[in-house]
Amino acid sequence: MLGSTPGWPAVLADGPVVLRPYKRSDGRAWSEVRIANQKWLAPWESAPPGPWSEMNSTRAYGYVYQDMRRAARKGESMPFAVLYEDRLVGHLNLGNIVRRAFSSAYAGYWVDHRAAGRGVIPTALALAVDHAFGPGGLHRIEVNIRPENHPSRRVVEKLGFREEAYHQRYMHIDGTWRDHLGYALTSEEIAAEGGLMARWRRVRA
Repeated sequence: MLGSTPGWPAVLADGPVVLRPYKRSDGRAWSEVRIANQKWLAPWESAPPGPWSEMNSTRAYGYVYQDMRRAARKGESMPFAVLYEDRLVGHLNLGNIVRRAFSSAYAGYWVDHRAAGRGVIPTALALAVDHAFGPGGLHRIEVNIRPENHPSRRVVEKLGFREEAYHQRYMHIDGTWRDHLGYALTSEEIAAEGGLMARWRRVRA
């Protein structure tokens, strides 16, 4: 996924957690994880109409992969496959990247329920934010989460993201328009701590 995005492509790692660009050959692993996690993921995602198994098949991955590749080439996103102990267990994207005076992106993520509770996504998000604020040249990262999605909210709250907004009827998910809580973090807020990974290591300790 060669592109014009500063800091992209990149491979980021901390212990058993690795973030890397997607490969065309990830289709089978991606499909297996997505299909195994329908009940865990479907209530929180804005998804195209159609059966979950069809929308998350290896064939569908081909279209998803091309969309991610295109957005990365245009400098609009940094899509990472999240690996834990060399197994694909999730996804993290820095999307809607806007440069110049805004220098901001939205972060979105999901994780295999079989890998939840091991600090995989907080570690992945901390790695991605530090990369975004460093080589990525960004200043602000936002995360928007449904109020009912407590596991996802715990991720950003553990890392010290600020809750700063309540977005009514923000996104169409699971059949209707859903409210979201807005969280954000700027580079200045973690500069004195040596980065978000340094903060996360202190929290875990």
